[in-house]
Amino acid sequence: MPMTHFSQAIKEPQPSMNRPGSNAWLGDVTVSKDEDKTIVGGFFRMEKSDAPLVYEYTYHEMKIIVEGEMVITDETGYSVEAKVGDVFYFEKGSVITFNSPSYGIGFFCGQRREGEG
Repeated sequence: MPMTHFSQAIKEPQPSMNRPGSNAWLGDVTVSKDEDKTIVGGFFRMEKSDAPLVYEYTYHEMKIIVEGEMVITDETGYSVEAKVGDVFYFEKGSVITFNSPSYGIGFFCGQRREGEG
C-alpha cells in the first residue's frame, strides 16, 4: 500500500518516558519498512515539570513543534524558546534538554528502529 493514514494521531495517548521529575511522553506512530535506513515518526509531549528532560540522541532526528511551547537547549548552552511551527534537527550524539513553561507537543521523524531511543 503506497499510503497509510493515521487519523487524528496527535490525540492518541503516548507512553511515559519514565524519567523521574519530568512529565514527558513519547510514542512511535509509524515506521518505514526499509531495513537499511529505517525511519520512525511519532509524537513527543512535555508538560511543565519539576525537572527538565535531558535526552542523548543515539540517532538523527527532526522535530516540528505542533502545539504549545518548549524551551530546547543543547549541550553548548544554545537555547530556543520553541513555538508552533519551529523545526529542529538533532544530530546523533547530541545531548538536548527539553522543558516547558506549560506544555508542548512535537512531531518527530527519527532515523532509528521502532521503539529504540
